[in-house]
Amino acid sequence: MPHLIYHVEDDASIRELMQYALANAGFEVVSFEAAEEMLGAFEKRVPDLVILDIMLPGGDGIETLKAIRRQYAGVGVKVFMLTAKASEVNKITGLDLGADDYITKPFSVLELIARIRAHLRQAAAPVKDGVIVAGGIRLNPAARTVFSSDVPVSLTGKEFELLYALIKKAGDVVTREELVRDIWGYEYFGDSRTVDIHIKNLRAKLGDNGDCIVSIRGVGYRLVAGGG
Repeated sequence: MPHLIYHVEDDASIRELMQYALANAGFEVVSFEAAEEMLGAFEKRVPDLVILDIMLPGGDGIETLKAIRRQYAGVGVKVFMLTAKASEVNKITGLDLGADDYITKPFSVLELIARIRAHLRQAAAPVKDGVIVAGGIRLNPAARTVFSSDVPVSLTGKEFELLYALIKKAGDVVTREELVRDIWGYEYFGDSRTVDIHIKNLRAKLGDNGDCIVSIRGVGYRLVAGGG
């Protein structure tokens, strides 16, 4: 059964292009002109991935992203933000609120499809049962839950995957290249700084235990149980 993608775009020509390209790539695609229509469709069937334009009539994409994460927390829907806004502030805001990827117009449809496939592959990857503990951090891969000093931590999909990748190799250095390959996929064409942005947000959410993630300059990151 093909993966279901919901796409919200008020520009009819872009909407038709995306519908054609994604359908040809083997996805089941439902396109919407407004976010309200798309959220209504969630009540009948939850998609595997949503592509949102940040500037939408009747409400912006960020508010729609918040609504998806609030109403469908734990379902595992991937959300891509597609926008003409290219500033780092907008990008960090989208990622921090739960977007899985952020693509700036103009964009390559082939690159978009490659990223979608990489994210959906990662979502389908099996995880091992059992709780992993490193210092004050406790991670359950099966339940996809994280506790920092016994306080539950709400992470985006990519933040969880980054922490899981680091905690599995606690004490060892994990390079940026490894993280991009294992989490974003071989076909990812984005800026490698995306890893650093996610790590920054992850450290903040872990609170005092954020110091457990140590930067190895020019190489990558290492998670150490005692920080430092």
